[in-house]
Amino acid sequence: MDLSVVIVNYQTFELTRNTVNSILKYDYPFSYEILVVDNASGDDSLSKLQDYFGDKVEFIASPSNSGFAAGNNLALSVAKGEYVLLLNSDTIVWENALEDIYNYMESHSDVGASGCRVLLENGDLDKACKRTFPNVKNSFFRLFHIPNKSKDDNYNLDNLPDDEVYEIDCLTGAFMFIRKDALDEIGFLDETFFMYGEDIDLCFRIKEAGWKIVYYGKSKITHLKGASSKKQKSKLIYEFYRAMYIYYKKHHASESFFLTNIVVYIGIFVLCVLKLFLNLFKKKS
Repeated sequence: MDLSVVIVNYQTFELTRNTVNSILKYDYPFSYEILVVDNASGDDSLSKLQDYFGDKVEFIASPSNSGFAAGNNLALSVAKGEYVLLLNSDTIVWENALEDIYNYMESHSDVGASGCRVLLENGDLDKACKRTFPNVKNSFFRLFHIPNKSKDDNYNLDNLPDDEVYEIDCLTGAFMFIRKDALDEIGFLDETFFMYGEDIDLCFRIKEAGWKIVYYGKSKITHLKGASSKKQKSKLIYEFYRAMYIYYKKHHASESFFLTNIVVYIGIFVLCVLKLFLNLFKKKS
């Protein structure tokens, strides 16, 4: 098996159906399987997907919703492909996207993972698809919405073209085309992360192991960002900031001055509380 496509479904029948259909509509010069993990949806989305796709898709029913990372890991443990594509359930794959990245990975054996140009529904770039690793400085500018033109602290790599191919630090979990050998070396997603941050952590470990990570801007998908996570907004806000804390503590705290760590932890806590408070006054979508 050449490629295993992994999709986690959580109460998103129509979105997941459209994502899978966007893959099945094209022919490929490689063998592939599609693994859909249902993260204990609690609705009828799993049965509806099973009825719709039949044996075209392999379904895995998780007994509980332990998070996005845990859901993906269920599929990764049985994936047969030499490559694995982690794909969000709210994406649409464009023609030739998988084929072109597959061919690139085949001809670049030092690349552990590749991403593509991820477009939002309005056609704008999803800036999370090409990033540097977060650090205290660039996170400060980003979290407090402070303009920063420094190339050294350009978290979203706005200075680089969107339609070219080059090495970067971090991809988005919405589309991660990963060499299985790299995963076998570093391990699967860290299940300490519930929904956010696991993609950054995985990229960090891939690069730490000596593999390259590449942004392949010639291939495209559409990401209906947020469509699969509209429920439980307060929970998502909490998990977003909890992921910051986990990532910083795991990869940066040991090498930082203890006063810096205290300031970072307090900052994350204050921002989380502020966002949760402001969210109380927002209208439901």
